[in-house]
Amino acid sequence: MSATHGDHGAGEDDLDQHSPESRDLLILYATETGTAQETADRIARECRRVRFHCRVQSMDAYPPEALISEHLVIFVVSTTGWGAEPRAMTSLWNMLLRSDLPDDLFEDMYFCVFGLGDTAYEKFCWPAKKLSRRMQSLGGYEICSRGEGDEQHSLGVDGDLDPWVEHLLEVLLQLYPLLPHEQDNIPDRPTTTSHPLDEDTKYHTASVKCNRRITAEDWFQDVRHFEFSFEDDIKYNPGDVAVIHPSAAASEVDSFLVTMGWANVADDLFTVEHTMLDQTLPDHLPRIVSLRILFTRYLDFNAVPRRSFFQLLRYFATDELEREKLDEFVSIEGADEMYDYCQRVKRTIWEVLSEFRSARIPRDYIFDLFPPLRPREFSIASSIELHPSEIHLCVAIVRYRTKLKIPRKGVCTSFLSGLKPGDTLCIGLRKGFISLPADPNTPVVCVGPGTGIAPMRAVIEQRIHGGYNNTTLYFGCRSAHKDHHYHSEWESYAEEQKLRYRVACSRDGKEGVKRTYVQDLMQKDAQDIWTMLGQQRGILIISGSSNKMPTAVREAVRGAVEKFGGRSNAEAVEYVAAMERDGRLIEECWS
Repeated sequence: MSATHGDHGAGEDDLDQHSPESRDLLILYATETGTAQETADRIARECRRVRFHCRVQSMDAYPPEALISEHLVIFVVSTTGWGAEPRAMTSLWNMLLRSDLPDDLFEDMYFCVFGLGDTAYEKFCWPAKKLSRRMQSLGGYEICSRGEGDEQHSLGVDGDLDPWVEHLLEVLLQLYPLLPHEQDNIPDRPTTTSHPLDEDTKYHTASVKCNRRITAEDWFQDVRHFEFSFEDDIKYNPGDVAVIHPSAAASEVDSFLVTMGWANVADDLFTVEHTMLDQTLPDHLPRIVSLRILFTRYLDFNAVPRRSFFQLLRYFATDELEREKLDEFVSIEGADEMYDYCQRVKRTIWEVLSEFRSARIPRDYIFDLFPPLRPREFSIASSIELHPSEIHLCVAIVRYRTKLKIPRKGVCTSFLSGLKPGDTLCIGLRKGFISLPADPNTPVVCVGPGTGIAPMRAVIEQRIHGGYNNTTLYFGCRSAHKDHHYHSEWESYAEEQKLRYRVACSRDGKEGVKRTYVQDLMQKDAQDIWTMLGQQRGILIISGSSNKMPTAVREAVRGAVEKFGGRSNAEAVEYVAAMERDGRLIEECWS
């Protein structure tokens, strides 16, 4: 074979045709978590469609000296740590690095490489790049450009793998053309039906305009400001919520499928028929799915399991000790033990299944054991009047450690944090609980510490756009320089006398001095609070975490009513309750 070697693969005119009979293909993978193995299996399935006879092997199970006898090889290599090759690659790589190897050792070999990595790390797909160059220096002919799958892509490594495989098949068919009678019998790749979410009129296709961190880089909490644009003529009001269906991280799905022993069948499509009407299925579930699709978008393997999960799991465990433990968990006497094992430490379904290894769940029972991956709702942080065809969100990225010291991250906020400008997703709209007064003379008092500021931003923008300047904002944060969300906007509005702005930075005070929270500022402003909410019949909107804050704010209002409204304690309590009944006190809080 004559070849010119380069880092960008072969051009179409450089390829020589080979006998259709020589359709043997070796796929060697090196993995740490199972992702490269799953990718190799996926490539093999695609190559079988065009009549190749594939062998898929781990590099550490393949004798390195046998490589010289191969004529067509695909390498699939993951990246570990800061650019190191997987341990499974070590033996083969050490052989390839020998200085006594001739530079025409692989002159009779066609090869290509697909790497897996994460662009968050400097040495992205480094082992794949080194392997590609070393194979070329030893005479191998790279038939198509090296593929590089990025975990940061919104589709995970599939975002780069799909087009790479399509190009690979085109090259292989040029090198190894099918006989005429075979060309008519290439099986079509199974396709899913259209996604039901795309057909739901409550959802709209959004394009990411902005994904920006608004807390300081050295701050413990990562809070993001998102902007999404829409081609549809969307409508919403302050207080309405955006509904987002998350996707689980591709790397986690891969690892979970390996744990379950489903890696080799993860992409096999099957039909779901809802025949048992006493069983609910996830919303917007397509009729034709694969296990990978199900556990990426519809079923939650990171949920904390309920007692019913353990009751069902017992039927699929074959190990006697495991079955005894499951029996203990579901017994009345074992309730506390199950709580300690599961709920107290937030142990996930995946972690439970990793420990009860004998349990093998049949595909027909997955909807019985795994809960649906539910959509998440986020208060919209913008006014449609000020930002036509846009939705803004203010989202805290969920990351924490359990009592087992295991790091956790929110499925939906992790999905959102990985979005890049230009990415698309479906966003639904749902009516909220906030109703603004029609009378422009009615004051509005907003209390929104932390990410509770989101609906308040929508309210304030709407009011200012309408020319209403009698809005007051009480915002709370820990530090004026670390997590003071949208402070430049509030300060600008206040300077223009379009907003009365009060901020409590609870951690900025001197050591030993009592911390200041939003309710403390409201107590200091008690006379103004009574004027706005009592004499002028204004409305109060509270948004944020449903911990002590909402109760403390109500107490501050009660104190203002009692002190400056001339009510008794009981009358002040009733006044606040009446505000809520009349729709003048609105809570938009979450746990």
